Formats: sequence, C-alpha cells, structure tokens
Amino acid sequence: MAGAKNHDYHILAPDIWPFAGALSALVFTTGMVMFMHSDGEAFPEGAWYVVLGLGIAGLIATFWGWFSKIINEAHAGDHTPVVQLHMRYGMILFILSEVMFFVGWFWSFFDFALFPAPLEMIAEGTWQNLIGQEGAAMLATFPPEGLHVIDAFDLPLINTLILLCSGTTVTWAHHSLINGDREGLKMGLWATIALGVLFTSIQAYEYLEAPFGFGGNTYSSAFYMATGFHGFHVLVGTIFLIVCLRRAYLGHFTPRQHFGFEAAAWYWHFVDVVWLFLFITVYVWGGWGAEVH
Repeated sequence: MAGAKNHDYHILAPDIWPFAGALSALVFTTGMVMFMHSDGEAFPEGAWYVVLGLGIAGLIATFWGWFSKIINEAHAGDHTPVVQLHMRYGMILFILSEVMFFVGWFWSFFDFALFPAPLEMIAEGTWQNLIGQEGAAMLATFPPEGLHVIDAFDLPLINTLILLCSGTTVTWAHHSLINGDREGLKMGLWATIALGVLFTSIQAYEYLEAPFGFGGNTYSSAFYMATGFHGFHVLVGTIFLIVCLRRAYLGHFTPRQHFGFEAAAWYWHFVDVVWLFLFITVYVWGGWGAEVH
C-alpha cells in the first residue's frame, strides 16, 4: 500500500518547537549580555529584565510543549525498540559532551595548580599591570595573610555522602520500576529529590560562608566555576527527577518502556561522579596543607 510505514523508525512531522526553542535561546543569551553590560549606557536601564524574562519564559514553554509531544509519541507507540536505542545513543553523547565541559574546568584548575606564575616575576612587577598593585603585593608574600580554604572534611564531605546516598536511592527507584513496584519507584524518587534539594541547600550555605570571594585568585575562580556549574547540574537533575516523579504518579512508565526515567537516572549518576572528582581534586588535593576555615 502506497504511503504505508514499513520500517521501525519514527519520522517526525514538521513542528514549531525547534524554531521556538532556537528563538528563545537567542533572546535569553541577548538578555544575559544586556545584564552583563547593565552598568553602562549601552542599553536602556532595566531593559535586560524584560529581554531575559522573555527568553526564560520562551525556554520553559519550549521544554513543556516539546517534551509533552515526545511523551505523547511514546504513548502512541512511536518509540519502537530501534527508536529507544537511538534515544539512548543520543543521551550517552549528551552526557559525554557534559563530561568534556567539566574536563575544561579540571584542566584549568590543574594548569593553575601545577604551573603557577613564578612569584618572583610578580614581585618584580612583571604581572603588576594585570593584577594591580594590591594583588601583586599579596602574591609576592604567598600565601596571602588571612587566606583560608574550605575544610574538605566538613560540609563538602557531608555533601559527598548525600550525593552517594542519592545514587543508591535513584538505583532503588530504577530497580523498583523494572520489577513492577510502583510504590518503590515513587519512594525512591522522593528520597532522591529530597537529597538533591539538601545538597543544593548545603552548597548555597557553603558559598555564603566561604572565606574567599569569586575572582580573588585563580584558585577561587576555578573553585566557584567548577562547583557552581556542578551545582547548576544538580538543580537541572533535580528538576528532571521531579518531572519523572510526576509522570510516575500519572502511570507513564512501564517495566519495558521508561527511557525518560532512565535518562534522568543516567544524568544523576553523571552528576555524582563529577562531584567525586571535584571533592578529591578541588577540596582535598587543592586545599592540601593550606589553612582551613
């Protein structure tokens, strides 16, 4: 029969959401640029609020509309085993791209730590035009007086245990789903979400009480960028799991077809592994021998 489907692939119909997502991303990044230059006269005062708000609203609408269509496609039977396999490939490639993103921050941290600028060059004023007289004076008498690092075996260790526990609870939820235990799925997701929120709250408190600010030196810059982006990924992963919890209550997942939850679990385990590397390198090794606070 002409036009009959004789393959296992899902051919997508024309849709407005990819264009809406690209446009919203453009508006969002434009708003961020306006925010970064909001202290000058390049843009009208307060205009970045409007542009950034429109961009965020557009992205949220895109996520809601696009993902809702994907869920409807799954319920309609369009996600055949071949389609699910390729979706898994896509998620794996996405996580690998995120791995390389964090590799960049680890690379910069090790570059700062293993190949620092010679202090005698700073003391002689070679770099004084780059970091200012006050910065040159501080670094010439390294370590600067009053500089502390965060004790790795205080709040960071607690957060490490929290994330490790969350990895076990999301695995509990996954195995419960595979074995048809929907109550275990819900309880595991609730526990993982609670642990994710607790981790974020502790990290926010750690930032408020940190003995150094952002950009004061290479260590603090690398510390905030690496841990801050990880914290953002924890937030995204928590939202991901909240969506899965809502879908679990709606009865969307089955033991044979639950890629949405599987992707969230993979992402959460990735967040766990990145934190272990951050804890060992930035907190433990990076603060080794320094005065802690």
